[in-house]
Amino acid sequence: MTDYESIHQKLLKIPTPRERLLGGIVTSVKEKGAMERVVIFGATSAIAVGAAREWAARGAAIYLVARSTEKLDALSRDLTVRGASEVKFAQFDCADYRRHGVLVSEIEREFTFDTVLIAYGVLGNQEASQRDFSLAVADLEVNLISVMSLVTEIANRFEERRSGHIAVITSVAGDRGRKSNYFYGTAKGALGIFLQGVRNRLYRSGVQVLTIKPGFVATPMTAHLKRGPLFAEPDSVGRGIVKAIARGRDVVYLPWFWLVIMRIIQHIPEFIFKRMSI
Repeated sequence: MTDYESIHQKLLKIPTPRERLLGGIVTSVKEKGAMERVVIFGATSAIAVGAAREWAARGAAIYLVARSTEKLDALSRDLTVRGASEVKFAQFDCADYRRHGVLVSEIEREFTFDTVLIAYGVLGNQEASQRDFSLAVADLEVNLISVMSLVTEIANRFEERRSGHIAVITSVAGDRGRKSNYFYGTAKGALGIFLQGVRNRLYRSGVQVLTIKPGFVATPMTAHLKRGPLFAEPDSVGRGIVKAIARGRDVVYLPWFWLVIMRIIQHIPEFIFKRMSI
């Protein structure tokens, strides 16, 4: 390779201003027309259902994993009607990270897949966790430790294949600690750092790792919060996830305006931020 060719290749890897704004260089883009084969963990959560419906409309094959057999059966029927080429499901508590290896191996035996969406978690109770730290530990095991375990299982397999798409729902709450939800935010923030490392590791293997950062979404998890103009519908967020995977994105804020909001919040000086109630 000539010096000119070497410099040219390096220049091609420099992100454009738009790429920097939207989360970095695209690492892996799905081919148009290729049928997607997707596994969704936490498949009956509202955002996951929104994404599953979008994939179904595109004719994807979908494997659903969640705790409720009744909800899985109903969702399976719904996705079939909406156009999914194949729908299978398994009842499993995704928080049981000691059995993740067995679970993924069982899925592989009956369903080939190239895309994984991890969409489960718990909001927890901030005040209760402040009084009883064991509650915080339990929530961290669900929101952080179990997700790290599952991502690791999938990453190892996709690295061997040298292809695949891993998408994980985190939260804007992980961008800066706030008194109202810092236990939840800690899990999501740490998960974001973990995904950065996995993305860096898998980049040369051609595997996409997408960090999804929703803002307020109208789901059962946020039913106790007063609805406002910043709330999004789960179907809209689900569509955004499918599009971000197809475009090979690294990080996506959903809806998009949360990127602007969180950049402003992140740049508030700490001596001011600690006095605020947001």
